[in-house]
Amino acid sequence: MAAGVVRSSTDGLFGLTVGGLADVLGMSKAGVVGPFGSRHDLQRAVITEAGEMFTAAVIRPSLTADEGLARLRAVIDRWCRYLADGPFPNGCFVTAASCELDGRPGELRDSLQELVLQWREFLCEQVSVAQEAGELDPDIDPHDVVSVLNGIAMSANQELQLLADRSAGRRAKRIMLAYLRAQRC
Repeated sequence: MAAGVVRSSTDGLFGLTVGGLADVLGMSKAGVVGPFGSRHDLQRAVITEAGEMFTAAVIRPSLTADEGLARLRAVIDRWCRYLADGPFPNGCFVTAASCELDGRPGELRDSLQELVLQWREFLCEQVSVAQEAGELDPDIDPHDVVSVLNGIAMSANQELQLLADRSAGRRAKRIMLAYLRAQRC
């Protein structure tokens, strides 16, 4: 399935075809579509797999850090490294898929939207825990913090991909951490 995510990263979800993926994998079309039933189900599985890859690389390892600001910093560190050194040739899969799907209603958009909402909720929880621990200003809205952090990440992705700026991941981390410092009690 990772091959499907990588292929979608460059060709887009709507550019992902059973035949194209079969060629990459050296399989028959029936061998590729068999486990999924249809191209649409394959596309949904690719979105799910991209989310699982991100979770394995960013979220799960960050959970070993202490709750609160330490965990939020660990998330930011892994997130920015994932952006800079990620597994996809077209950068952040979710950013690319969001641009492709945000104006197209349907199940694929809904699947991607759910993935993004889960990520945002995870980040909001981390901010809330840091607030409860007295490490971040209790008056800031966690959703505002998440919007700022996501905006920085999306900017970094563009700088990495479109502008070929290899320092963008480090810069994004530096800016995110500076923003969090400004939100401390």
